[in-house]
Amino acid sequence: MEVREPQRGIRALHTASTITVYQAYTPSIGVPAARDGRFPASWKRDRMTWIKPSFLWMMYRCGWGLKENQETVLAVEITREGFDWAVRNACLSHYASDRHTDRAAWRKELRRSPVRVQWDPERDLDLRPLPYRSLQLGLSGEAARRYADEWTVAIRDVTPLAHRIHALVRDGEREAAAALLPAERRYETVGGG
Repeated sequence: MEVREPQRGIRALHTASTITVYQAYTPSIGVPAARDGRFPASWKRDRMTWIKPSFLWMMYRCGWGLKENQETVLAVEITREGFDWAVRNACLSHYASDRHTDRAAWRKELRRSPVRVQWDPERDLDLRPLPYRSLQLGLSGEAARRYADEWTVAIRDVTPLAHRIHALVRDGEREAAAALLPAERRYETVGGG
């Protein structure tokens, strides 16, 4: 029996205490972040930063780590407590009539919220869109500071993994490529979301 994915769901690599999200940066930010296990001083805490629990969605966004200024792909392990706080304090990045009383109410919520939610099509190994969506969280202000200074447990450079999987896909070695993907499974937030 085939298991159907929910239209919107968080699928991620996670443990009992952490969840892994992905980002891609220039080497000047990504390399020291992975080396030191924290974001360097040049990482701007006052700017919105987008985190993605889906490895393949990140590969779509950064072109397998080949796009300019996205050459270093990071797996950032953060606390579940922090991630759940972000989800609880998030606002949709766009107006949705089924979730907001009107556009003015949505704009007010958007201004107040330190976190934005976007649901983008999940991707397959060929980076084609799938019929269900994956979460992206945009962190700003307090959320971005907490992410960098409190929630981050570990940062790994997964650029070599991205390049290896991409090479296998290009060579038609789909099973071998799929076997290297992070073991993402359904993630349930605590206290909201």
